[in-house]
Amino acid sequence: MISLDEAVTARLESHGERFEVLIDPDAALAIKRGEFEGDLEEVIAAEDVFEDASRGDRPAENDLETVFETTDPMEIIPEVVKRGEIQITAEQRREMQEQKRKQLINTIARNAVNPQMDNAPHPPERIERALEEAGFKVDPMEKVESQVDEALDALRPVIPIRFDEVTVAVQIPADYAGKTQAQVREYGDLEREEWQNDGSWVGVVTFPAGLQNDFYDMVNEYTSGEAETRIVKDKDELSTR
Repeated sequence: MISLDEAVTARLESHGERFEVLIDPDAALAIKRGEFEGDLEEVIAAEDVFEDASRGDRPAENDLETVFETTDPMEIIPEVVKRGEIQITAEQRREMQEQKRKQLINTIARNAVNPQMDNAPHPPERIERALEEAGFKVDPMEKVESQVDEALDALRPVIPIRFDEVTVAVQIPADYAGKTQAQVREYGDLEREEWQNDGSWVGVVTFPAGLQNDFYDMVNEYTSGEAETRIVKDKDELSTR
């Protein structure tokens, strides 16, 4: 379950009665869209249905039976969310907007590069400043993924930016190969790999271009700077980073 501070109220008025439930705002939006696939118990603040959640008043059981044909809160809660309205305070709206703004910035930073600077990643701080300059406002009631394209359209007049992927070949010395190759796999799609006769490991991995600096930092940290990395320009040629 979540805390009361994290929850919003979903309210349904039907048959002259009011029904309220306390639920995580993102989960509520997912339920409304028919996209929720998680555990309901983990995203509610109370396994209960209220007439007035702020006072803790509960509706009569016969009213629940009339409207929902059940008195089971876990069956009723999704119905209240689907059929009712999500009530959020101004403070909750600001918090949701700030959370999704950070998610949006991180999403863009992970995937975007500067095509005028040899496809170098854009730091999150630069993206944040550019979004402010562009006057882009994040919608707290929409998924971050659905706002990325609109944000990119707003950013392009301010900074050179595009989404891209990069393919990197990395050779890891034998002393570090076991642990480091496992970390390399976590970054993206492993195109190919080969263990060398000396125990070193060579892998080619494709991942969002905005993660380049993080990737190189990780490899250097795990190998004490002894690994070699090369950006793969095409299938037959490697160019040094």
